[in-house]
Amino acid sequence: MKNKILITSLLLFLLSACISVKVDDAKTPTPSNFITATLAPTKAGFVPATLTPTLEITATPTLAITVPANCTNTAVLLRDVTIQDNTQVKAGEKFTKTWEFQNTGTCPWIGYVLKFAAGDQMNAPLSAPIAATLPNEKVQVSVELAAPPSNGTYTGYFTLNDANGKDVVIGIEKTFWVKIVVGSSAVPPSTSGTNPTQSSGGASGGNANCSYSQNAGYVNQIAALINAERANAGLPALTVNSQLAAAAQSHAADMACNNNISHTGSNGSSSYSRVLASGYSGSFTEEIIYGGGGPEAAMLWWMSDQIHRDAILNPRSTELGVGYAYYSNGAYGDYIAVDFGR
Repeated sequence: MKNKILITSLLLFLLSACISVKVDDAKTPTPSNFITATLAPTKAGFVPATLTPTLEITATPTLAITVPANCTNTAVLLRDVTIQDNTQVKAGEKFTKTWEFQNTGTCPWIGYVLKFAAGDQMNAPLSAPIAATLPNEKVQVSVELAAPPSNGTYTGYFTLNDANGKDVVIGIEKTFWVKIVVGSSAVPPSTSGTNPTQSSGGASGGNANCSYSQNAGYVNQIAALINAERANAGLPALTVNSQLAAAAQSHAADMACNNNISHTGSNGSSSYSRVLASGYSGSFTEEIIYGGGGPEAAMLWWMSDQIHRDAILNPRSTELGVGYAYYSNGAYGDYIAVDFGR
């Protein structure tokens, strides 16, 4: 029995001697701060490229302006920034006329221009660019001019035009202007070469203290321009009727003295009632009016507007009368009325 125990103990000792257990006494090093890096390839013959830093360039964004379909083109003349109406300048003097407008339409003004339309050009360019103007924005428009060499009152008319050359309506007009006085002249020059006659009152219910100027040369020129347009359209010329002329002159004076451009007189009269009051008994009457310019500007506006163009070229008309009044204290200066009849 003792021998068996001895043999068993000996076998256990021999088995335990065959197992080798190694304990690594080396301590695991504490890792340093973790860094992400790109390791260079270790393939033989590889030469890493030298990286050139690139600058990030931020481009200025270009705004894309979309023109709405069927947008409207209208404007308001806010003020004369320089050279108020009837500013006195020296003969031959160069000056800059600046107007301020507001885009009251829905079309953005892209590629729009100012154009000389009529009157005294005063070395104005035929056209000048207008800065891009979004709806409801304001813009100042300038033109370089030179006063004529002779004394007198001079007026140049201009239009705003879109990229297609179409006029932009400014309030109720299509033209705006510059008016200067060279020397000491204080009355507008007459195309007939004679000074306008001075008149007081005479308006239908107008300001009794109003003193306005008539201009027979302008009256004759307007009638001639109307008949020229009718001739171009193959229509007969209109003859001047004194009763129609009296009604037109009365209304032109009324508009001037009341600073108003309207077919309704200051006393509530209509164009038809004024013609009847003048004694005209024709079977048909029609009226067109204008404010803010002379004969050329008036014709430019009338012929550019379908309603007024139709009135001038109406085949029913056989007679006309023209009225003109200039009032220096009025907002428009020039006031024109034309009555047609048959």
